[in-house]
Amino acid sequence: MAGTRTTDFSTADQLVALVEAQVAAGDLTPGERLPSVRTRADAAGVAPNTVAAAYRRLRERGVVTGRGRQGTVVADRPPTAAAPSAEVPPGVIDAMTGNPDSALLPNWVEALTGAATAPAARYGDALVDADLRAVAAGAFRADGIDAAHLTVVSGAMDALERVLVARCRPGDRVGVEDPGYAAVHRLVRGLGLVPTPIAIDDRGPLPQSLGPALRSGLEALIVTPRAHNPTGAALDDDRAHTLGEVLAAHPSPLLILDDHAGPVSGVPFVGLDAPGRHWVTVRSMAKSLGPDLRVAVVAGDRDTIGRVEGRLQLGPGWVSHLLQRAAATLLTEPSSRTAIDHAAEIYRARRDRLRRRLEDAGVPSTGRSGLHVWIPVADEQSVAAALLRHDVAVRTGAAYRLASPPAIRVTTAALNNVQLDRVADAIAGVLTAPGAAASSTA
Repeated sequence: MAGTRTTDFSTADQLVALVEAQVAAGDLTPGERLPSVRTRADAAGVAPNTVAAAYRRLRERGVVTGRGRQGTVVADRPPTAAAPSAEVPPGVIDAMTGNPDSALLPNWVEALTGAATAPAARYGDALVDADLRAVAAGAFRADGIDAAHLTVVSGAMDALERVLVARCRPGDRVGVEDPGYAAVHRLVRGLGLVPTPIAIDDRGPLPQSLGPALRSGLEALIVTPRAHNPTGAALDDDRAHTLGEVLAAHPSPLLILDDHAGPVSGVPFVGLDAPGRHWVTVRSMAKSLGPDLRVAVVAGDRDTIGRVEGRLQLGPGWVSHLLQRAAATLLTEPSSRTAIDHAAEIYRARRDRLRRRLEDAGVPSTGRSGLHVWIPVADEQSVAAALLRHDVAVRTGAAYRLASPPAIRVTTAALNNVQLDRVADAIAGVLTAPGAAASSTA
């Protein structure tokens, strides 16, 4: 193809930029083989080491991967620049956007005003505000999590990136849920790590899938204990116990628990005991207090937290203490706590309403916790297109899947009862219509 025949480069940096641009533009597609090092070097008139260095950097960035005798090929989902988010047309029910309901978030005004009256943080001050440390440590300890070492970063994804960078190197294998949060999959690839899919059901990772993944040599394992995006899965005591037995036989990987929704998940926290020396539990404020409050608290082992803080100080330095103090206030002030508890109940009621309507129509789904419901289908694109004709916008599951079957994600967080019933009726109509091309799967 035209992209692979391009020879306009003379340095490794230029070739890296060229290939990344071709992948972003679609001139190079997932699975497509790149010319061999020798072929490309001869065509461009450069040394083979130049091409080899470029291909190595592309592998580290997750843009390409090596497939033995097949050579170097474009990764299945290369981490190129994200496409603009799809807009929901006017008059269409938005069951696609994954935000919490803004009407259910606590009022920030008083918390921010009060936080602004305290002295501003300065260079050399503690990274974690004392009030937030006390509040977060208490919440961690209440759930049986060691809070001796904790820090604050700018959201759950920032936490995952910093922890993975602290403990992993390009080429390391990282266990990820399948289906799982699309941004986590992209992050792992973007760091040059190798995502290893672990199948899940509505109670979290399947032990029979986790075992082989661990035996493949994982350096890290990312598990969402509740409010799983996109499936709504949540660990229970029995599953956690079984997974703990599997993990105990493989104590080396770093264990990352991404408790991103925290108190609005709708189910109690059930964790996993870290079998090895390295672990973290991440709690973001985005779903409970608001996405724009870029605060997440991370508890973990001394060495991992120390590495994260060391790198943090080399970059932004710290997360604004204004935001940290506001978060501490919102997590303790009675009216704010009431709002958080109310939001958790409303989210649960909305999930349950949609799932009951679907169950009555014979449509299976998962969604034990969080903001989303996951519905298996035979053909994601056909179902999404058909629902859009019924004025319902949903998210296709492709971005969340590695090897798992097709499905659609329905976000119930901000839908009222009338909208939920319309969405359920539309889905049931599309999936159960006689002779429908895109029927649900068992």
